[in-house]
Amino acid sequence: MKPKLSFEKLLREVFQPLLDKIADFLAGRGITANQVTQIGLGGTIAAAVLIALGRHFWGGLLLAMMAPLDAIDGTLARRTGQIGPFGAFLDSTIDRYEEWLIFGALTLFYFQNNNQPGLIISLIALGGAFLVSYTRARAEALGFNAKVGVGTRVERMVIVVLGLLLNLALYAVGIIAILAHATAIQRILTVFAQSKKRA
Repeated sequence: MKPKLSFEKLLREVFQPLLDKIADFLAGRGITANQVTQIGLGGTIAAAVLIALGRHFWGGLLLAMMAPLDAIDGTLARRTGQIGPFGAFLDSTIDRYEEWLIFGALTLFYFQNNNQPGLIISLIALGGAFLVSYTRARAEALGFNAKVGVGTRVERMVIVVLGLLLNLALYAVGIIAILAHATAIQRILTVFAQSKKRA
């Protein structure tokens, strides 16, 4: 039986030919994968400022433009042989910073507008986003496989961008809060099951 594709892998399969062409175009102009990563970070910082100021549609639009760079930098690194430990480390670290910026901006926006439910939900979502990443990283460091759950970074980015564009940011953050913590718990249980088999 063919293994079930995750949302992220499905997107990559559909858009990989286009990503390859973009990566080759950038490589031909001497642009490196790390530079693409840094451009994505700069765009996310600008989007976070817009979000904090309440310009959610424009912030969401800018995030939608920056999101593909996360796939392009990896494709560019592979096709140019730039893959290395530091590049992978930098990319993952920048991903965490970008999520902190987005959810931090939403938290600041709700704080400034005295929206306590929004403030609390944003903090819960932020914590969940980091736990999803941490549980996988820690599991893999210990030799376990924790690639499970539907609250991965790709899903979170799609949800938050749609929420910002449709002026439904609070609902989007609430969905992310639920999915992220559900995914983190699922990964904990998955690693627990694997650890029992080792015993």
